[in-house]
Amino acid sequence: MRQIILDTETTGLEPSEGHRIIEIGCVELINRRASNNRYQQYINPGREIDAGAMEVHGITNEMLAEKPKFADIAQALLDFIEGAELIIHNAPFDIGFLNSELSRVTNGGKPVRIEEICSVVDTLKLARSMHPGQKNDLDSLCRRYNVDNSHRSLHGALLDAEILADVYLAMTGGQTGLFEDAHSHMKGATTGNVVAAPSDIRRLDPNRPKLPVIVATAEELAAHQAWLEELDKKSGGKCLWKKLVTAGT
Repeated sequence: MRQIILDTETTGLEPSEGHRIIEIGCVELINRRASNNRYQQYINPGREIDAGAMEVHGITNEMLAEKPKFADIAQALLDFIEGAELIIHNAPFDIGFLNSELSRVTNGGKPVRIEEICSVVDTLKLARSMHPGQKNDLDSLCRRYNVDNSHRSLHGALLDAEILADVYLAMTGGQTGLFEDAHSHMKGATTGNVVAAPSDIRRLDPNRPKLPVIVATAEELAAHQAWLEELDKKSGGKCLWKKLVTAGT
């Protein structure tokens, strides 16, 4: 199973008002393990960044002056994510921006829409179903699932994708870290090698006290047998549990 944790940073909040994507960050998971693949790209939006957005992600107009336009990187992005399951926090926001950008890149044909080439999981929607009435922003989820985000003073697409990967794995299967596999050696998109730390193995004390075994009383066994007889009667003799108990005795 191939999954892509994706995040974007933008010039503002509404693509309908002409706001554009300025950074895309992706982390690839294969069978719930991080691969060597990362995708990160800064983009020249061709417009000014709103002051409020700049306070969130710290990306300035000057930083993007020499970066490529979205049209220049669109195919590379599509090649990276095609066929994968996208994991996005507040997916309508990012998908809306991506589809808006792709609508400008037609190459004489019909614009591609993200939903046509990928399935999408919205972790914000998932978190709200799991934790109704609670805060479910990324920082709150980090606190809830003990994911370290102390290095996150500003938002960043690749950084937030890496943090979301940890949160998503914890939310959906109990795996508490993106780098749990002691044999994973990962190379970042723009940085040097990151080597996974060995996960701690908790071993049980061989001298620990034996667990108590509580044996059913004669009355409880009789009540259980009566219940099986009733199930068997109502199912027309198809109570598998009764057959197994009978065979075992």
